[in-house]
Amino acid sequence: MSSYASDSPAALARVTALSVKNAKGKDKVSVITAYDYPSALMVDAAGVDVVLVGDSLGMVMLGGDDTLGVTLDAMIHHTAAVVRGVRRALVVADMPFMTYEPGPGEALAGAARIVRESGARAVKLEGGLTVLPQVEALVRAGIPVMGHVGLTPQRAATLGGFKVQGKTAVSAKAVLEDALALERAGCFSLVLEAVPAPLAKIITERLSIPTIGIGAGPHCDGQVLVLHDMLGMTGGHVPRFVKQYARLAEAGGNAVAEYAREVRGGVFPGPEHSFTMPEAELAALHESLKG
Repeated sequence: MSSYASDSPAALARVTALSVKNAKGKDKVSVITAYDYPSALMVDAAGVDVVLVGDSLGMVMLGGDDTLGVTLDAMIHHTAAVVRGVRRALVVADMPFMTYEPGPGEALAGAARIVRESGARAVKLEGGLTVLPQVEALVRAGIPVMGHVGLTPQRAATLGGFKVQGKTAVSAKAVLEDALALERAGCFSLVLEAVPAPLAKIITERLSIPTIGIGAGPHCDGQVLVLHDMLGMTGGHVPRFVKQYARLAEAGGNAVAEYAREVRGGVFPGPEHSFTMPEAELAALHESLKG
């Protein structure tokens, strides 16, 4: 969707679920996962098409081991902050664990709160055949749905951890069937996470809606990365599929260390960082303090 990242009049147009869907076969879709207002300002100004507010905030922002502890209230809180920073990109919010699994009614209630209270204009939920009734109910209600198959982090415990999915012929066919079913249910796009590139290529060719890859190779219709991963803002293990375009944690750490040294050494703040007052007023203050 390169037209949205230009200086043309189209750059001012809101990206919608429909424009993402219609990008299939025309433009690659750029998606960034972000969680707060300053990040949203930055990525929207940079020209990304979609800002995904992921429940990965439980790990990236809150330091958890997985996404399961993220609540609906937390998702609404972070999504609303992102929406306030976005003028053009489509904002998609994850539906957190157990807000849609119980059934269509629960899914509708949760998605309605996200849309109403945060301002997001689409939601994402994980799973394939098992969540089709929920997807269909949301689409009927007018809430655009982004699907998510392959590695589904909310179900990592049943998948044996954060591992590549669809490596055998049987499991690959199951991922494909999930993807096709989600398309039939009305999803406007589909995240493929941690699946072999050849499988992602087959799915992308079979679907009429865009595939958004993360660890799924180059053949998808778009790509998504977590902002903190691609900017090198977090320490620890970096997934193989992440390309780091900067190393801000290192640069930021060096800056803070320099600040601490200057404070201890009396270098900061300098005269240029301080405010003055008229000499006459200062003299009057000193006079008033005598005796």
